[in-house]
Amino acid sequence: MRRKAQNWGTAVLAAALVLSLAACGGTSGNDQAKGDASTSGKTAEPEKLTHLTYWVSMHPAAAAQMKTYAEMGMYKELERITGVKVDFQHPPTDSTQAQEQFNLMMVSEKLPDVIETSWIGYPGGPEKAIQDNKIIKLNDLIDQNAPNLKKLLDEHPDWKKQVTTDDGSLYMFPFFRGGDKVRVFYGPSIRKDWLDKLGLQMPTTIDEWHEVLKAFKEKDPNGNGKADEIPLYFTKDDIGTDAPFLGAWGINYGFYQIDNSVKYGPIQPEYKEFLATMNQWYKEGLLDKDFAAPNDKLFDAKMTGNQLGAAPTYNGGGIGKYANLMKDKDPKFNLVAAPYPVLNKGDKPIWGQKDFATNGIGAAISTSNTNPTETVKWLDYAYGDQGNLLFNYGKEGEAYTMKDGKPVFLPEVLNPPSGVSLQQSFAKHNRSTWSAPFVLSDEFQMQYLALPNQKDALTVWSQPTGERKMPLVTPTKDESSQFASIMTDINTYKDEMFLKFIMGAEPIDNFDKYVKKIEAMGINDAIKIQQAALDRFNKR
Repeated sequence: MRRKAQNWGTAVLAAALVLSLAACGGTSGNDQAKGDASTSGKTAEPEKLTHLTYWVSMHPAAAAQMKTYAEMGMYKELERITGVKVDFQHPPTDSTQAQEQFNLMMVSEKLPDVIETSWIGYPGGPEKAIQDNKIIKLNDLIDQNAPNLKKLLDEHPDWKKQVTTDDGSLYMFPFFRGGDKVRVFYGPSIRKDWLDKLGLQMPTTIDEWHEVLKAFKEKDPNGNGKADEIPLYFTKDDIGTDAPFLGAWGINYGFYQIDNSVKYGPIQPEYKEFLATMNQWYKEGLLDKDFAAPNDKLFDAKMTGNQLGAAPTYNGGGIGKYANLMKDKDPKFNLVAAPYPVLNKGDKPIWGQKDFATNGIGAAISTSNTNPTETVKWLDYAYGDQGNLLFNYGKEGEAYTMKDGKPVFLPEVLNPPSGVSLQQSFAKHNRSTWSAPFVLSDEFQMQYLALPNQKDALTVWSQPTGERKMPLVTPTKDESSQFASIMTDINTYKDEMFLKFIMGAEPIDNFDKYVKKIEAMGINDAIKIQQAALDRFNKR
């Protein structure tokens, strides 16, 4: 998959539309969630935890080779170590069907013991999920029974702020990206072999990119004697909040903040300048004519057909993927990370993909859980030294071995047979290539990214400051509803006009009319909602 996840506003909008049923459901389980679980007066917990029900979406890399996470190497070993048998409940891998199943589950009387999801998407956020008596507040339970997670949160107050509600509640065992190397995995990439063949330097500014793309189009860098080169490919999904190319103008495709003042990128004067530039590139044939209709298979065909010169890609699913696919077909093929472009030479880029320590996904304990204390202890194992090894790598001897005091994946894991992707190979043993309640380590990343170009990409793509990025704020239930009603139509119109302006169907001179229409659709009210949520976040 090439497409990057949508921003907070889009995520909350989608969740608000599909989760409203869950938010208005009645109480279920016990009344424990109304206060902190450890002070609710519940004393009849079993002495030993032997069984848990656990709801979590299954990643496609795992679904391709197992029916349940219980078949995964790390969970088999976790059961052996803890004596706890887990009955995993997986919704369909289709996101729409999964959301429907989540909605139905959340209004049922009996919930799974543990629910792992992105709780920011719940209408009103995790704070409302606690108020709705769906999940329990974990502050005291973590203080008293989760020494590993407690130590981690104490050592990283910025991480704790990201996983705490506006009222100070801890509500989940989070997925954390432990260091910068595992927070950067996407950005602009370019055919370095084409640059070298044409005697060109790596572009760093928009003007330099323009000159490079023109050369790609006009000077036959693939050497087949045909004018079939496609200099640049990106879509509105690629632009996203990570804003490759758009970010050169200091804005993004959604909401951002400057000095804690929220703004909306697609109505700024800088956005008009971006659109005018992209319209020029489109007219000159520098931008792929198919950019308006994204197609991953078609993209693969163009990249492996030696036609594409540059595109935003993932590190593993882009640079690594195409290097492997092209190593026999074209040994000179060299796709490398390119710096996020800026307007002026020497400027520091502001926008680029770099995740926060957490992405909002984590495991919460439901109000149906009859033994939350022991469940907390079970979840906390992942944040200790031995749990860290297990969750990052899998079972020792089956997935990795220790060399000079460090875990090293076995050759058969790093070199899967034909037809099995590297991510699928890892998925037999661990969940390190997607989210789970543990801390992802930089050491894992450096083994997962086997090629020098992939390791170099971590440095190249980590340059943006990210200073204008919105944190993972939490709207109230009323804010979620109002935001959704406003942004549904705005997003549709914004996306439509993005294509029209760039392709020339709408003159750039009509940009002011476009802005006025978005303002009439209520964007200022949406900005106020984001501002209120940001203000609350800053007070945590």
